Amino acid sequence: MPVIECRQDTTEAAKRSILPIKNILFATDFSSASEAAFPYVSAIAHRFGSTVHIAHVLSDTSMASVAMMTGGVDYASMGTLYDDAQAEAQQKVDEIASWLGTIPRRIYVRHGFVWPNLSKIAADNAIDLIVVGTHGRTGVGKLVLGSVAEDILRRALCPVLTVGPRVRGRARLPELGGSRRAIAPVELELRHILCATSLAPASVSIVPVAVALCVEFEAQLTLMHAIEEYSRPEHRPGPMENGIRQLQALIPHDARLAYSAEAVVQFGAAWECIVKTADEREADLIVIGAHPSEGTSHVPWSTVHRVVAHANCPVLTLRS
Repeated sequence: MPVIECRQDTTEAAKRSILPIKNILFATDFSSASEAAFPYVSAIAHRFGSTVHIAHVLSDTSMASVAMMTGGVDYASMGTLYDDAQAEAQQKVDEIASWLGTIPRRIYVRHGFVWPNLSKIAADNAIDLIVVGTHGRTGVGKLVLGSVAEDILRRALCPVLTVGPRVRGRARLPELGGSRRAIAPVELELRHILCATSLAPASVSIVPVAVALCVEFEAQLTLMHAIEEYSRPEHRPGPMENGIRQLQALIPHDARLAYSAEAVVQFGAAWECIVKTADEREADLIVIGAHPSEGTSHVPWSTVHRVVAHANCPVLTLRS
């Protein structure tokens, strides 16, 4: 996560921060999943003195579906549909922006394919973090996160924070009340962070980010590694001890952690081990590295996909 200079008008917490985040992109499709992610946007922006960029993309596919449902329309009528959809989306984005109170914000309503539009907004505004809500529903043969979340996770170059419907307990921030008026942002509190790594060189590059977050929030850190398809259970102590040593070696000797880091090695499907370990420790955040393509140097995309869909806390995914 990039280190960015704090602005002069930030909160005291932001001025003291070692991991300030200057620009946050909140991608919304106006669903309940997106709305559930909003408190995290507000809390992070308040903590780091960030500007929030709120974006909604009117996809040509959805507009075509509307036209089909209305029995087909001519070009003039299609233009009216676009104008009406634009006005409605603008009103909704303006309303979301009003919930931020005094937090700086910029809003965008775009037409076309979702990711190209979001990618341009991210590039033009030096976005440091993208926040998106996920549906987390399961389907036959795959997990459905929602098309927006899917594209962002696969293609974003910056860290992505996903908030799914299974988030619960201390990790779940209060949602807006029925009035939907601007409220004081909830203080972001991370007491326990779980960082999962495959121990490959590309994967361990995420550990310094997890360490920095633990220093920032004075949180407990658990580093974990899952060993899949291990066929010799009678020899498990050997690989387990070796994995723990490798995990412990990833912690910098000069890390200013408030608590001693925990190293955990488990056997089984990686995503199940990660979700289970995070749940047992009541983790407030899972940090995981991934790359869109499968490969031995990264945590497989299928693993990330399942962690995001099933996690009981938000997941921070970094391209490793």
